[in-house]
Amino acid sequence: MKLWSYIDKFIDWVGRHVSVLNLFLVLLICLDVALRYLFAYSKNWIIELEWHIFSVIFLLGASYGLQHDKHVRVDVFYQKMSATSRAYINLVGTVIFLLPWVYVLVKTSMGFALNSWYMGEGSPNPGGLPARYIIKGLIPMAFLLLGLQGLAILRKNILIIKEG
Repeated sequence: MKLWSYIDKFIDWVGRHVSVLNLFLVLLICLDVALRYLFAYSKNWIIELEWHIFSVIFLLGASYGLQHDKHVRVDVFYQKMSATSRAYINLVGTVIFLLPWVYVLVKTSMGFALNSWYMGEGSPNPGGLPARYIIKGLIPMAFLLLGLQGLAILRKNILIIKEG
C-alpha cells in the first residue's frame, strides 16, 4: 500500500532532519558553557533554547527511533526468537501498550497545546523565549507521528505473521 510507504518515508525524513539539531545543540551548549565560565555571561534565552531544541529532538525523534527499532527493549530472549514470535510480541506490545498510550497522550496534550497557542504563551522568565506554545504544540504532533508509526509496525507484524 502506498499510504504506508508515504508514512514510513515521512517519519524517516522527519527523523533525519531532526537529527541535525543534535550538532546544533552540542555547539549551543559548548557556547553557553564557554560564555558562562570564561566571561561570566549567561542569558535565560540561551538556556531555554537548549531545552527547546532538546524537546524537538526527543519529541520528533521518538517515532524515528521506533521505526528503526532503536527504542529501549530487554533483548535477552527476544533476539533469540523466530521472526514470527518477535512479530507476535511486537503486535501485542503495540496494541496493548503503545497505541492506547498514544491515544491518551494525544487526547490530553491537545487541550494543553491549544490553550498555549490561544494564549500565545511565552516564557515566564525575564529574557526568556517568547514562543513556548510552539514546543507545546509539538507534543500532540509528536504522539500522532508515534501513533502512525505504531500502526505501520502493526501492519508490518501482521504481514510477518501471515507469511509465517
